[in-house]
Amino acid sequence: MSSPIDSETAIFPPESPVADSIAPQEMVGEGKAWGLCTALDLQDCNPDLIRNADHIRRYVAELCELIDMKRFGECQVVDFGSGRVAGYSMVQLISTSLISGHFANDTNNAYLDIFSCKGYDPAVVEAFSKDFFGARRSTTTVTLRY
Repeated sequence: MSSPIDSETAIFPPESPVADSIAPQEMVGEGKAWGLCTALDLQDCNPDLIRNADHIRRYVAELCELIDMKRFGECQVVDFGSGRVAGYSMVQLISTSLISGHFANDTNNAYLDIFSCKGYDPAVVEAFSKDFFGARRSTTTVTLRY
């Protein structure tokens, strides 16, 4: 089993001289990458928190505040599915793209995606999200979109 890596390492290997000199949020913008996409898997979340639509909505509002993203419209949170795919799904449009998530009742895991053409710090998103949903472990993949 491989150990989780931090957000910067997901973009550049640790031995890369660029890994220490450029933060992911600085790689997005005019003449740079179009956007930054963070896929965050949270394992062993607090079951009460991922089954609470108001808590999920509060997460989106607080996350957007934290990473300075402007919400566009209302956050949609819908509970549906059966068996292993049952749970809430969430979508929040932001002025620079969107935030989405799926919360799996069967495993108490959460799968979050944050995509924006405005830079943000994926490590901040991971730490905040892990704490907000009481996850025991997390894995993050960061991708620059061109």
